[in-house]
Amino acid sequence: MTATPAARREWMSVLALASTEELETAWRRLPDPPPHRRLRGPEIGLAMVRARAGGTGTRFNLGEMTVTRCSVALSDGAVGHAYVGGRRRRHAELAALLDALLQHPARRASIAEQVIAPLARAQAARRRAVTARSAPTRVQFFTMVRGED
Repeated sequence: MTATPAARREWMSVLALASTEELETAWRRLPDPPPHRRLRGPEIGLAMVRARAGGTGTRFNLGEMTVTRCSVALSDGAVGHAYVGGRRRRHAELAALLDALLQHPARRASIAEQVIAPLARAQAARRRAVTARSAPTRVQFFTMVRGED
């Protein structure tokens, strides 16, 4: 049984947004990490970032950002891929390794519980802290209706 695209998208997002140190710690804690070989990279390059005017309008090229990509194969044939923002080669490799491990139905639950869930909780806590820190500066705009037509 393969992972659903939505589930894989979720864990890939968590892995890409984690810090390299968090992934290193998680990787060291795994029991018997499997042997692997690099299929590609880690390689550093540029990706064009596109946006939409107003979020729904015409697309335009916003600019380029640096990304690092990596693909690895485990000894049993599972292949993992990762793209991470920035120039973090080790981060991309660790994310690709964890992606490959998460594709194993037998290992998915334990890896998700030991690695993905704690990383997701830490990321959510960081987002809440940033929101709480910026909340006092938030400005509420409203329109007053005058009685005239």
